[in-house]
Amino acid sequence: MYAVIQTGGKQYRVQEGDVLRVAKLAEEAGKKVTFDKVLLLGEGEAVKAGADAAKASVSAEVLEQGLGKKVEIFKKRRRKHSQRTMGHRQAYTAVRITAIGAAKAAPAKAAAAEKPAAAEATAESKPAAKKPAAKKAAAKSEA
Repeated sequence: MYAVIQTGGKQYRVQEGDVLRVAKLAEEAGKKVTFDKVLLLGEGEAVKAGADAAKASVSAEVLEQGLGKKVEIFKKRRRKHSQRTMGHRQAYTAVRITAIGAAKAAPAKAAAAEKPAAAEATAESKPAAKKPAAKKAAAKSEA
């Protein structure tokens, strides 16, 4: 089974056991992370997208936090004796995909089942309060 997830403004095709580098996440090494933004689920010929895939989630384990390779930025203006060198290292989080499944769907059904019962109990105990009628503004007479 594979899934397409979105994190850090990018999309990744992942399978169970894959190790990938994503934009830096605020988790420490060894912690569990859940990616809820699932765009597509597939297994062989069967592919789910849209609302069916949105119910699923992908679980991962954080392996490390790190910095990528240095990117050199060199700017030069010819014949001006002007040049500038800068560098940048992008922060990343390495994660290992541990599970792909529809884990989000079960808690939502349980919460939906409890909600109507709670709404009925509060409706019976409290009578509806009436709002006072809106006051009309006095008509102005023309001079």
